[in-house]
Amino acid sequence: MKPKRYLSALFWMAALVAITSCVQDRTATGPELPPPNLGLLDGLMKPTGLLDCSPLPYASATKTIGPEGGTITVGPHRLVVPKGALTAPVTITAEAPTSSRRVVEFQPEGLEFAKPAALTMSYERCRTLGLLLPKRIAYISGVLDVLYYLPSVDDLENEQVTGKLEHFSNYAVAW
Repeated sequence: MKPKRYLSALFWMAALVAITSCVQDRTATGPELPPPNLGLLDGLMKPTGLLDCSPLPYASATKTIGPEGGTITVGPHRLVVPKGALTAPVTITAEAPTSSRRVVEFQPEGLEFAKPAALTMSYERCRTLGLLLPKRIAYISGVLDVLYYLPSVDDLENEQVTGKLEHFSNYAVAW
């Protein structure tokens, strides 16, 4: 390294050390400030969340599905249980409540599959604001808190998303 470059690099390193030693930890001396309210853009700034949609009419469906598998449709949503996912016939109830979210609730809660079932949920008439962010299916609590996201495939053209689920509970469309 040439002497001039060496001295320049040494100068900048010394300046950086001097600056960082003078910086105080301001969070230790004052209260933490809340994040700014961005209004309309606030939802877009969050990395994930449930989609806001125009409410659909309440829908409910009940069907018995056994070891041969089967499909149950509730409103615009569909659950496909593959062959071998269940060891005995089970009466399944699916409800899609009227809501500003796309939610499906399954009973019997906690039912587990030997092979993952495919849940396809529509997000037609949802506010995506032209976002091309992939939609996914979220496993949610009873108060719509996202517990985790299912491995999902987004079909933008048909405005629906398909996720693999291994047990029954409540699910919603998220981004």
